[in-house]
Amino acid sequence: MRGPVVPYLEPIAGGVWWTVGASALDTGAGTVILAAGLGVTAGLVVALRRRYGTGAPLPPGGRGRFLRLLGITLALVAVAGTVLGSFGLGELAVPLACAMIGVALIPLSTQLDDRSLLATGGALMVLGAVGALLALDSVGSLYPQGVVGLVAGALFWAAAAYRTGLLAEARGRVRR
Repeated sequence: MRGPVVPYLEPIAGGVWWTVGASALDTGAGTVILAAGLGVTAGLVVALRRRYGTGAPLPPGGRGRFLRLLGITLALVAVAGTVLGSFGLGELAVPLACAMIGVALIPLSTQLDDRSLLATGGALMVLGAVGALLALDSVGSLYPQGVVGLVAGALFWAAAAYRTGLLAEARGRVRR
């Protein structure tokens, strides 16, 4: 059974965002929260690997478009973080990266033909805007990095569970 296209996209992105968020926490609690998040990521990847294998292939020319979109987005995030840091606005780097990745999910949703990525992208853009407001109104990295990273990770995990059908399967098991 071939499943969704690129089934590991959201769990891995969720793990990366969770790591970004957990790195803003104190060492004791941050380590425990990071370990729990990496466990969730590994659990999702294992469940998806058992269920779908490598997933359905991308349409012709889709791999190049996917890699181009990924490369351009990561390059823009890196440049924006560097520029913001040089102007003394480094606290805005994580919220801006969140919003930029949300914008990148919009064309990706049409490429993968899945509207759940569109909703995830919109939620990430709103989260980035809220994170920027929190960054400008607070001191430290807990709100702009910790909250944005942890919430973005949870959003990606929820999107993965929905898009790949794990959520519907869990709902079916609960109703029995």
